[in-house]
Amino acid sequence: MKHTGIFLQLLKNEGPRSLYLGLTPALTRSVLYGGLRLGLYEPTKVSFDWAFGSTTVLVKIASRAFAGAFSTALTNPVEVVKVRLQMNPNAVPMAQVREIVSKGGIGALWKGFGPAMVRAAALTASQLATYDETKRILVTETSLEEGFIFIYGVVSTLITAPMDMIKTRLMMQHDSGSSRIYRNGFHCGYKVVRKEGPMALYKGRFFAIFARLGPQTMITFILCEKLRSLAGLHTM
Repeated sequence: MKHTGIFLQLLKNEGPRSLYLGLTPALTRSVLYGGLRLGLYEPTKVSFDWAFGSTTVLVKIASRAFAGAFSTALTNPVEVVKVRLQMNPNAVPMAQVREIVSKGGIGALWKGFGPAMVRAAALTASQLATYDETKRILVTETSLEEGFIFIYGVVSTLITAPMDMIKTRLMMQHDSGSSRIYRNGFHCGYKVVRKEGPMALYKGRFFAIFARLGPQTMITFILCEKLRSLAGLHTM
């Protein structure tokens, strides 16, 4: 009900356009980040299989985590700009970039970089490793040809919701050292849990994150499998 109230309040006070604030950097990041982490899926998997001489679940998780972390390392500045645009309806992307750099230096574009990398690693590992392993089991043990993709969205949301909250808080805090509330991701998580309790890491966020990650995960894997098939590549 809380999310419905926020949704209706946004529509009433700011109009339908407010639901698409930060759309340009969000699409840019999705293309770059999504393309990189899925594109690195096979090379990373082969490299890790070769390096460790194994295809165990742990090796699969490690390879997926690396692909996600590396991808977000390259695209974090776009994520920072997206968050700023979502909080300021009248902001211009390049103007935001100049303001961020002028106040905090070029490094400010990588604000929240640590939690973002951890989140991306956890998200990619939970999505791809869960998908890969569940599909393998279902294909081997049953007559099903595809896994229940809905499961992957739930698993990813449970794992990444706390890191998503920490990342957003770090990206939104002021650049000035004297006004900074959190020193880093661990400090942010510690203060949130200490002041608001452990469930604050999920408070008001699980449904909102799942509403995005659930459909995104399902659409991503369905399209990826179909496109790989059309391109003559083996399925994931």
